[in-house]
Amino acid sequence: MENEFHRDYKDRVIPALQQRHRYKNVHEVPRVTKVVVNTSVGSQPDVKQALDEAKAELALITGQFPLETRAKKSIANFKLRKDQLIGAKVTLRGDRMYEFLERLIKAALPRIRDFRGVSPRCFDGHGNYTLGVPDQTIFPEVELDKIKRNIGFDVTIVTTARTDEEAKSLLSEMGMPFSDRAKKIAPTSPSEGGPAGQAQAA
Repeated sequence: MENEFHRDYKDRVIPALQQRHRYKNVHEVPRVTKVVVNTSVGSQPDVKQALDEAKAELALITGQFPLETRAKKSIANFKLRKDQLIGAKVTLRGDRMYEFLERLIKAALPRIRDFRGVSPRCFDGHGNYTLGVPDQTIFPEVELDKIKRNIGFDVTIVTTARTDEEAKSLLSEMGMPFSDRAKKIAPTSPSEGGPAGQAQAA
C-alpha cells in the first residue's frame, strides 16, 4: 500500500512546484531519491559497546538494519586507526524513506526543545540537505527509560533538484519546517540558482 506522505507528494507537491517554478514537464519536478542517516561513536571510550547501541537505535528509528562504517585514515591525536569501526549508517529509499521523512518532519523535529525550525543554510550547493539531530529521544519510537547514552546523528536528504533553491522549495512543500518559512518564496525559473551554505540545524 502506498505511503500517504508519498501520495501527498504526487497529488499536491508536484502540482505546486510545477506552478511555482514553471516546469514544462512533470519529470523536471525535483524528488527525494534517498535519505542517509549516519552516526559516529569514534570519540566514545567504549567504541564497541557504543556502536552496538547506536546500531540498535538506528534500526529502531529507521526500521532498517544499519551498516557499520570504518575510518578512512589513521589520526594519532584522536587515537584513530585506519579501517577501525567508528559508526553506522542507514540508506533509505522508497516507502521506508517516505515513512521516515513523515515521522521526522511531523513528529520528531517538533519535539526538540525550544524548536524554531531547521536552518535554511544546510544545503550543499547541489540540492542536497543535511541536518544534525542532537539525540535519538526526539523520535517517539524510542523508550526514554531504556536509553543508555544519547546518540546524535546526521540526516542527509538527497534530491534531484538542480539548485539549492529548488531543493528548498521541494522540502518546504513536503512540510520541512525551515526557520525562515514565514518568508514568501517568489516564483523562479529552473535556470535560476540559490545561495549555498553549510550550518547545523537550529
